[in-house]
Amino acid sequence: MERALVNLTAATVAFSLLFLLSQSNPPTSPPPTLLLPPPHRGARPSMILPLFPSPKNPSRSFQNTRRHLLKSDSKSSNPNARMRLYDDLLLNGYYTTRLWIGTPPQRFALIVDTGSTVTYVPCATCEQCGRHQDPKFRPESSSTYQSVKCNSDCNCDKSRVQCIYERQYAEMSSSRGVLGEDILSFGNQSELVPQRAVFGCENEETGDLYSQRADGIMGLGRGDLSVVDQLVEKGVISDSFSLCYGGMDIGGGAMVLGGISAPSDMVFTHSDPFRDGNSPYYNIDLKEIHVAGKQLPLDPSIFDEKHGTVLDSGTTYAYLPEAAFVAFKNAIIKELDSLKQIRGPDPNYIDICFSSGSSNVNVSELSKIFPTVELVFGDQKKLLLSPENYLFRHSKVRGSYCLGIFQNEKEPTTLLGGIIVRNTLVTYDREHSKIGFWKTNCSELWERLHRTGGQFPSSSSSGKDNSTVESPTTSAAGGSSRYALPGEIQIGEIRLDMSLSIDNSYLKPRINELTDFIAVELEINASQVKTNADSKFRSI
Repeated sequence: MERALVNLTAATVAFSLLFLLSQSNPPTSPPPTLLLPPPHRGARPSMILPLFPSPKNPSRSFQNTRRHLLKSDSKSSNPNARMRLYDDLLLNGYYTTRLWIGTPPQRFALIVDTGSTVTYVPCATCEQCGRHQDPKFRPESSSTYQSVKCNSDCNCDKSRVQCIYERQYAEMSSSRGVLGEDILSFGNQSELVPQRAVFGCENEETGDLYSQRADGIMGLGRGDLSVVDQLVEKGVISDSFSLCYGGMDIGGGAMVLGGISAPSDMVFTHSDPFRDGNSPYYNIDLKEIHVAGKQLPLDPSIFDEKHGTVLDSGTTYAYLPEAAFVAFKNAIIKELDSLKQIRGPDPNYIDICFSSGSSNVNVSELSKIFPTVELVFGDQKKLLLSPENYLFRHSKVRGSYCLGIFQNEKEPTTLLGGIIVRNTLVTYDREHSKIGFWKTNCSELWERLHRTGGQFPSSSSSGKDNSTVESPTTSAAGGSSRYALPGEIQIGEIRLDMSLSIDNSYLKPRINELTDFIAVELEINASQVKTNADSKFRSI
């Protein structure tokens, strides 16, 4: 398939960049989970939820989750782990964060996935693991690693020596391995000190898990092995976490494990943790969809079939039951009858795409062309979706966009992936069985967190247990402590001279976005990327 590449033929942008790499930002290497069924011609594949094998002791399954959710409101002030998000939906299909495991810490890029209940990384002994962005985990190199011995509460290997895990997905991706316990470190912006936790050390992976660039999965779903459940069970964070995905242009974002001070205008909806017999998924109470202020003619029960309406951070797009998708598609086409419909970028799919009529239209101008969409919840509260929350950019025709909402074929579940919540702070308040949405610039939110702590409270832990690990700290601005992880120490400055050739003037007004893009790729703050004032175009 032909790719859209920059052709070095018409003009040259010459500029130099000055990178001031500070202690708090890692100048490390750059960066399922969109687990889709194999592509087939004619339509986007259905998004089928992952399949989880039944535990050998089903009576214990999800009991920790039930305990957490039945607790009275926590009055203690717990710290939280503020973590940066990387990558974007269009290029990668997922967002990742950085997690360090072991002593000394080994770094991993993990897909944040609310649809998975276990965190896993490739083990050094794995011969059936793909080539990913970081080295495999070496248990023998960590002085704090312990294998999880076979017991009555886990599935055991054939020799009944240690606990194992297995995750299988509908499109035949899978992950298998052993369970281990070690110290997890959450980065230098985390108020939460490193903690011991159980994770999976992969011995085999297949499908998209094998071919993806990210190292593994950070499971945020409801379940005993979820990172969130383990930290809540230890009492070191409140029973909540938040995700904020960057927008169509820049990507990135932020994640917080633990509670935050919710904005006063955050829109909440109920999330039932006991639906489908203690489901690991996060569902919301969706009742209506409005396009350009008009309600789609749908029975509200359509959004409540099977698993209901599931919010899944590891899924790229959104998938509606057939009747809901047809109504949504027709409403969008009716509102855009003045725009020309064009073929999608991939001939294997029948995408619904539109030419905006201008090759220079940017994301901020999309709302002038495309209609707004509203999700209406059971209490009649509404979540406004801007065009970037239901469109993706056509990769071959400039100024053209395609619907990022598809039919879930015969699967009646409504699945809302990352595209729906771009530039939206989503708080999964598990303690109060609700999920909140707040529109914001998620890329800037991380910068705000980095500088001041932003909306999130700065507090100290109310207590420690013997599985809390004290690490060497350095003093940060404002007097707070942070953890000096490998790759996050001051190394001076790097000067990089670049020459970029482009083949049309469309990129000229967007050239300033290169600083944000480079900052994201190098995992530093945008303020640390400087362009010379005399940067200019010249002909070649």
